[in-house]
Amino acid sequence: MDNQRLLQEFYQGSFRALSRMISQVENDPAGSLDLLSSLSLSADTVVAGITGPPGSGKSTLINAIVTQLAEEGKRVAVLAVDPSSPFHGGALLGDRIRMQPNFSHPGVYIRSLASRGSLGGLSGTCIEIVDVLKAFGFDYILVETVGVGQSEVEVAALADTTLVVLVPESGDEIQVLKSGLMEIADIFVVNKSDREGARELAIVLQRMLHDRPPGTWQVPVLQSVATRSEQIGEIIAQINLHRKAVSSTVKPVLLASKAWQLITRNRMRDITREQLLEQLTTAAATPTFNLYKFVKHYPPPKKTKNYKL
Repeated sequence: MDNQRLLQEFYQGSFRALSRMISQVENDPAGSLDLLSSLSLSADTVVAGITGPPGSGKSTLINAIVTQLAEEGKRVAVLAVDPSSPFHGGALLGDRIRMQPNFSHPGVYIRSLASRGSLGGLSGTCIEIVDVLKAFGFDYILVETVGVGQSEVEVAALADTTLVVLVPESGDEIQVLKSGLMEIADIFVVNKSDREGARELAIVLQRMLHDRPPGTWQVPVLQSVATRSEQIGEIIAQINLHRKAVSSTVKPVLLASKAWQLITRNRMRDITREQLLEQLTTAAATPTFNLYKFVKHYPPPKKTKNYKL
């Protein structure tokens, strides 16, 4: 299918065309630049990132949020980044099992992405795919990260609002204060709050927030039981409130972070580890080898052949 026809079906609301476009972006980021450049992004789409340690119930919470939004007539996309399969490199699709009740809803689109070794909790093409979903016209986009712990902070440079989901078992105060995830939260959600220790964890988080510099947004600490859809309405309300409260100040910062990642990736497009290893092996064999000189002049000029006319 050529790009013109793909775009035509895409703007007609075809989920099939949407899936094809996402696959094209995911598998060929460089080749899809022209396609991405032609998209008209929706300024009204709310992008919320949901992150937190493994076992905190992120997928269950997202499923409850999606259910309520769908009941309100909202169009919702879920981008769930799963660990890569060691066999085929693709996503393990665990989110599709956990979110099965919403998978066939006509206003809901759920897509699994493989992290493919990314250490920040996101797929390498997550920025582009979120923009594709924006162009499709979803009201809400929910991005669930892998759940890799403290390195999982890239989502803050992608989403308008970042939810950090914890459980009572996360209540070790020292560990909470050390965690890099604590720095990026716009909303804290203590999930599985019917368990012992939930109230104590909420108090620890609130105390920690008192030490933050004052800003335009006061980070709320919400308690929820996602399996029973408790406090889901309040979580959605806080997502909407946060976006309204900080959109004018946060948006340029988000755009700069996205642009930085896209420019870096574009400039590194023609550099592979295999080529780098081969060229380093040759260069390192010389007695005067200096790694910093090598990097300064990398990549080397391409050899050209002289042809006689």
